[in-house]
Amino acid sequence: MNEEEPFYHNWRVLLLVFAILGSIAAITVSYSNGQFNIGSNLKYGLDLDGGSWLQVQLQGAVTQIDADPGKIVQIGFSKLLDDPNVKIEEVSAGSVSFMTSKATTQKTIDSFGFGTSTVSSAPDGGTRVKLQTNKYFLIQKYLRDSLNADVKLILGSPGRPPTYEIRKAVTEDSLNDILKPVDGKVLPKTFEERVTPETRDETAKRLADKLNPISFKQITITPIGDNYLLIDLPGVSIEEARKLSLTPGKFEIRIQVKGNETDHVLYGDQIVGVGVPQKEKGDAWGVSFELNDEGAKALRDAAIQYGAVTNPGAHYLSMYLDDKLVFDAPLASDLAKNIQNIPVKNMVATTGAGNVGQEKAKELQLHLRAGALPVHVKEVGSGEVPAPLGQKFKEQVAIAGLIALILVAIVVALRYKQPNIVIPMLSTSFSEVIIILGFAVLFGLQLDLATIAGIIAVIGTGVDHLIIITDEVLAGGALPPDKVYKSRISKAFAIIFAAAATVLVAMLPLILFMDSNALRGFAEITIAGVLIGVFIARPAYAVIIQGMLVEEPDRKFVDED
Repeated sequence: MNEEEPFYHNWRVLLLVFAILGSIAAITVSYSNGQFNIGSNLKYGLDLDGGSWLQVQLQGAVTQIDADPGKIVQIGFSKLLDDPNVKIEEVSAGSVSFMTSKATTQKTIDSFGFGTSTVSSAPDGGTRVKLQTNKYFLIQKYLRDSLNADVKLILGSPGRPPTYEIRKAVTEDSLNDILKPVDGKVLPKTFEERVTPETRDETAKRLADKLNPISFKQITITPIGDNYLLIDLPGVSIEEARKLSLTPGKFEIRIQVKGNETDHVLYGDQIVGVGVPQKEKGDAWGVSFELNDEGAKALRDAAIQYGAVTNPGAHYLSMYLDDKLVFDAPLASDLAKNIQNIPVKNMVATTGAGNVGQEKAKELQLHLRAGALPVHVKEVGSGEVPAPLGQKFKEQVAIAGLIALILVAIVVALRYKQPNIVIPMLSTSFSEVIIILGFAVLFGLQLDLATIAGIIAVIGTGVDHLIIITDEVLAGGALPPDKVYKSRISKAFAIIFAAAATVLVAMLPLILFMDSNALRGFAEITIAGVLIGVFIARPAYAVIIQGMLVEEPDRKFVDED
């Protein structure tokens, strides 16, 4: 350090000061609704703030299946064309050909979703159809239609049958019963009651999207294996948590065909924009939404296919949320006229009048924005931490942290007995805590018992490092010349960097391989604290301690022995 330059002008000290000020601002200042607000921005976990937790099981199965593609096509088109005389002519790897006694068109055949077709008239007035399709796709469609559930096809290595992920609770026996009409079966030793990691992660994300808007607290979802999620909901009652966590949020539009019979048109995954709840007609609350191109086309095709464009009063459009009717009305006459030429994208679902209608509209908006859960979830465990108990934990943690700082201060004071050593050391240690808390706010980390334990561990490690620096600098009992000082500082930091590297290596497995949020939080806050100390606080302390002692170079600060 330049002897003519005050230590508080050194860039390392200024960096520490800026980090402290920035952290204080992050902790206390927030911006919303066009103005700055003063208050704590720290986010506390369930154990410090009260709330509830849920452990849920994801309902699904993964298996390999074999079936006769010809039977699937025959049974499917016999029902769809109302023709018991559908006859399979040829089945190959990429196509299925069949005859039907009904006169039909390519557009009608393709609309059923079995594949792309080639259609020709038969001499007896029937229709010959050749479907460009394959066995695995047909099995997937058969399962999807039979179970009324999403089924994912997962292709394996060449020569091996694919795997089907069934996003619904099923058993091996029930699957075999469903597959009997198409000469199908579950392949031996392939059935597992679980979902894929991708489905688990997708479910966790959509749950987070649904649950976070209901609370200012950060809700954490921890995967446990492939089939379970642990949800921590600080500040949220168990009733509210169950209401949204255990509700799939499947939105569906159906159209009336004849009588009370309806047909599926589209699901909520074809919605690209959702409005805010507002009164639509009179006192009725509703939520506006926008369909994507595929959804708008599906609605138009269904309206044309079933005659809703010419007789809208006989073809109600019904909207369902988790199979419960939320809207039911005939296609508007203006909409019926326009939809033949231009697919309609903007729709409204009304939920009723008064406070009940408003609450239903808010719930519908959450589900539409987050999307339906890929699979149903089943509660297998739950609990609640009352807010007073969480407040008590918070007070106990604050007391524990204060006691830790006091004990550290006593030990340091007994060791050095000099205010110009003790005060910078304790101030540096305290500044690390402030910067760590600022880091937690900026990166959205929750403070719970595990992260608080990590902060206390960082305090202990930090004081150890400061003692190493101090003892190396004052090895002879007094402040050495500048050249010797730099040599000793280099030696001290070699020890500190080695110790920090050991901590980082020990913590990384907790982040990379552990499912527990608590352990991950402990590791993240510990690593952050070590890096803040090594690259910001320790270098600044080395400059400060030299500046504090430079005026008394010959004074003995510690005993030589």
